[in-house]
Amino acid sequence: MDSKTKQVRKFEGKVVSASMNKTISVRVDTMKMQEKYKKYYRVSKKYLVHDEKSQAKPGDNVRFVECRPISKNKRWRLVEVVK
Repeated sequence: MDSKTKQVRKFEGKVVSASMNKTISVRVDTMKMQEKYKKYYRVSKKYLVHDEKSQAKPGDNVRFVECRPISKNKRWRLVEVVK
């Protein structure tokens, strides 16, 4: 594997909070299947995403990618706001 072709993780989720400076909290929902009964259920996880221009507002759908560590908990960077 070439070092220049690194796989970058990408997610899409909904902005839950934008009250921090240059940081938004994004909830990503995924569906998992329960093994025994084969029933699907929703699992949510929150990510702290770096928003340099503070353009995302609560309720917006956003797309973000993995990046270098920006702070203790921030390892994600905003790519675009999806309306």
